[in-house]
Amino acid sequence: MKIIFDQKNLFCLPWTQTILGTHLKGKVNFMALDWLTRVNFKPAMLGICVNKIHASNEAICDTGEFSVNLPSSDMVEITDYAGLVSGKRTDKSDLFEVYYGELKSAPLINECPLSIECKVVQTVDLPTNSFFIAEIINIYTEDKYLTDGKPDIKKINPFLLTMPDNRYWSIGDCLGNAWSAGKKIKEEKK
Repeated sequence: MKIIFDQKNLFCLPWTQTILGTHLKGKVNFMALDWLTRVNFKPAMLGICVNKIHASNEAICDTGEFSVNLPSSDMVEITDYAGLVSGKRTDKSDLFEVYYGELKSAPLINECPLSIECKVVQTVDLPTNSFFIAEIINIYTEDKYLTDGKPDIKKINPFLLTMPDNRYWSIGDCLGNAWSAGKKIKEEKK
């Protein structure tokens, strides 16, 4: 029998853990971020939600730029630390080796297998958060994280955050191919 799950626990799905990169008053800043989603295909856009009390929210509002960096599973501790301490009180500029692409206020993390630089195109004001919709300017990776020219999830080795239990999880085995695994049922239903 289904039960009603308390809406305060609506964050019961796993989310890919990332690290948000910003410039806060001209200084590099980072924050653990898992509230993000794809929002448009062409041009490629993603959306992130950042609480208004966070220094990263102020930084994005000031510059209109940010990066989303996908850490590997061996970066759990440093990623968690980036979310534990506030950029308002802690200088996090030396946590990672930083590089830049086209945008000068979107610090990219060299240690992360994949980094995305983004330029804000729209901000949605929500009661506690700002939802930043941004165009993806560039995505950076290395050949060692690709298979057949595409990002390989096993090589990137990202991790997930689950709530409300507040745990990090590694990625498991491939279960099938999207837009293919259901073809047999599709044919049977014709």
